[in-house]
Amino acid sequence: FILQYMSGFGNEHVSEDPRCPGALPEGQNNPQVCPYGLYAEQLSGSAFTCPRPTNKRSWLYRILPSVCHKPFKPLEEGHLTHNWDEVKPDPNQLRWKPFEIPKAPQNKMDFVSGLHTLCGAGEPRGRNGIAIHIFVCNTSMLDRCLYNSDGDFLIVPQQGKLLITTEFGKMLVDPNEICVIQQGMRFSVEVFGETRGYILEVYGAHFELPDLGPIGANGLANPRDFLVPVAWYEDRQVPGGYTVISKYQGKLFAAQQDFSPFNVVAWHGNYTPYKYHLEKFMVINAVAFDHADPSIFTVLTAKSTRPGVALADFVIFPPRWGVANNTFRPPYYHRNCMSEFMGLIKGHYEAKEEGFQPGGGSLHSMMTPHGPDADCFEKASKAKLEPERVAEGTMAFMFESSLSLAVTKWGLQTSSCLDKNYYKCWEPLKSHFNP
Repeated sequence: FILQYMSGFGNEHVSEDPRCPGALPEGQNNPQVCPYGLYAEQLSGSAFTCPRPTNKRSWLYRILPSVCHKPFKPLEEGHLTHNWDEVKPDPNQLRWKPFEIPKAPQNKMDFVSGLHTLCGAGEPRGRNGIAIHIFVCNTSMLDRCLYNSDGDFLIVPQQGKLLITTEFGKMLVDPNEICVIQQGMRFSVEVFGETRGYILEVYGAHFELPDLGPIGANGLANPRDFLVPVAWYEDRQVPGGYTVISKYQGKLFAAQQDFSPFNVVAWHGNYTPYKYHLEKFMVINAVAFDHADPSIFTVLTAKSTRPGVALADFVIFPPRWGVANNTFRPPYYHRNCMSEFMGLIKGHYEAKEEGFQPGGGSLHSMMTPHGPDADCFEKASKAKLEPERVAEGTMAFMFESSLSLAVTKWGLQTSSCLDKNYYKCWEPLKSHFNP
């Protein structure tokens, strides 16, 4: 089975498994009898009455409809939560060492059991909020799938590739790629060894491409580089029970059915899972003076109800040229009305070469000051200003939100990954003031 994709962000796609040519009904969505005796099912990602640019839905033609399951029962959540009051708020600069991946024979953990909530705000019932999760796993999901009733998952693998089977088809997602599984889409994750990554979950909005304004028609993440899977189905009976897991109002629930949910023979629509390779990002950067704000590195945004303010942005810091004159080259010192979570997929981040490691992270909360460490400041102040390649061989990213994020008990205590000495990287900064 060779993985194939269709390209284009938010396009109206049509796809049918080549084993069943003509499976898509001609000229209508819901005929009295579908080809091959299939069932028609609509998956709506927006209100029926949304304006056309934001109206999201797909039609799925499946062997059995998804309603054929036993009742949902509560499932142990582990470290998944949206309880933001477990511990007292912490306004400090926080940094985590790489999150530990459990060893397989002693502790088998798949994608769902390996979800750990690090921080977040808001809640799914009010359809406004976000959560940041870390996933660590060492085994594939067997005869079980997950769907998120609460919102969209933006998944950033850091170590190990993910083979994700969805109702729309299969996607292989390597580190340095991302994928988005939107609200309600069933998916199962296969891994090939010790695997780790980050997830940005948004409630109440979908990810979209940022507006380009004066940049013009092209640049940043180009729509053609987003890939959507092609239809693939399995007509598989699972007499022992296939488990469908729903993340609903922040809790997990499991229902049994006796067939695979990946039984969609054909589909069409504009509400799909998709993936994107971060190397395809077309960087726009300063070439005269001053360090441009990091918003120029936005790959995807989930808008809030306030114009120009994001519920969440996904921002990357890819390899690029630094060519500005008479300018302090690393990021400036900063206090921000947004919350900034940074992660590192590979390499060394330019503003903190030590301590910030792939598979770890940092959180600079609302109005908490941050910026280059002392070493970086001294080096950058004396550097010869000439065109230089920045961030070669690295990929750092940021989940940025207008919400004030609370850190979970797992993040502050249970994970044992919090770097208690982070604040010390700024202590050697000294006064150069000379009146």
